[in-house]
Amino acid sequence: MLNTRPRVNTGLERVFAEPEFRRRLEGRRVAWLANSTTVMPDLVHAVDRSLAEGLDIVRIFGPEHGLRGGAQDMLHVDTDLDPLTGIPTVSLYGATEQSLRPKVAELAGVDVVLIDLQDIGSRYYTYAYTAAYMVEACAKAGVEAWILDRPNPIGGLEVEGNVVQPEFTSFVGAFPIATRHGMTLGELSKLLAARYGWQDALTVVEMRGWERGMFFDETGLPWVLPSPNMPTLDTALVYPGQCLLEGTNLSEGRGTTRPFELFGAPWVEAQALYDTLGEKAADLPGVAWRTTAFEPTFQKHARKTCCGLQLHVTDRQQFKPLRTAIVLLQALLELFPDDFGWREEVYEFVADRLAIDLLLGDQIVRLAIEDQMPIGELEVLLNGSRAQFDAERAQHLLYA
Repeated sequence: MLNTRPRVNTGLERVFAEPEFRRRLEGRRVAWLANSTTVMPDLVHAVDRSLAEGLDIVRIFGPEHGLRGGAQDMLHVDTDLDPLTGIPTVSLYGATEQSLRPKVAELAGVDVVLIDLQDIGSRYYTYAYTAAYMVEACAKAGVEAWILDRPNPIGGLEVEGNVVQPEFTSFVGAFPIATRHGMTLGELSKLLAARYGWQDALTVVEMRGWERGMFFDETGLPWVLPSPNMPTLDTALVYPGQCLLEGTNLSEGRGTTRPFELFGAPWVEAQALYDTLGEKAADLPGVAWRTTAFEPTFQKHARKTCCGLQLHVTDRQQFKPLRTAIVLLQALLELFPDDFGWREEVYEFVADRLAIDLLLGDQIVRLAIEDQMPIGELEVLLNGSRAQFDAERAQHLLYA
């Protein structure tokens, strides 16, 4: 799509361009919460730019996948030195659940933490929780936390899904927010800070020029993959729905070049699945399917031929990723009852609940899918838990 708008200015760009922010950082001890997406529009990493401009960078915190973004999902990252700068780093995705939250002691000698992570707009994506935990720790430690805001790549208008119920909280649903939340990281951080009393620690450096209806390819900004299996905007568009396949025994396309768009298993009859989804086309606007076979190089069904489909978004304004994935799950249950199953292995440090229940945020939703509840009724069930979130969201939107 041809972008005729002026380029969006990110919060990161404003920090280095505007004297007000530079003055507030002079003589202060700065830490970064950063990853591979923490780059200027010319693709220079913010840590490198900070050092070039003489900021006193004393520590770097890295989220899931690590500071440089190379670790696969659910692989812990060790605390060490950044190999490119030699600055001490603290991993916020280590070998234990306790490692997910920064410790107040790890903020000793820090005056301000700059947080710049590209979120994806979906509840399952963990960067929003890492940012929230950092703001919480800063509030306890008397340290300033600045969120340098970035676009929601799938737009800020649409909201889909339910909110997580307390008994199903996890690192893919740490707070009661909607599946597709339609907020930027700055807006979401403001909401959580207001809810939990962290406001005094938080500064949101807003973008300039971003509008809620924009998709990422309309911002003029370079796409840097936020995680190893988020290579393109196309991936981000389908992720709020297709991530649910992580909670099944299907390959969700990890180990291929089109994760979350490709999906399948050795036992899937691709044509039968294609035909069944075709019969449900009236319920699934903005999407087309293609029968295919693929061989994942790692993770589920690695080095085995998987038959399945590729999901193609034909109209991203009409496409409903969560609705589409739920209809897909119901088709899989209907067609392959003896082979299809829910993932039972440990998932994001949780062993006593199904991964699909953690992703859906409520066991009731999984049971409704199993019972083949019509999608219209199921959406009413999902939306029924969201009233408080919708009201809070409306109070904390920053952009027109």
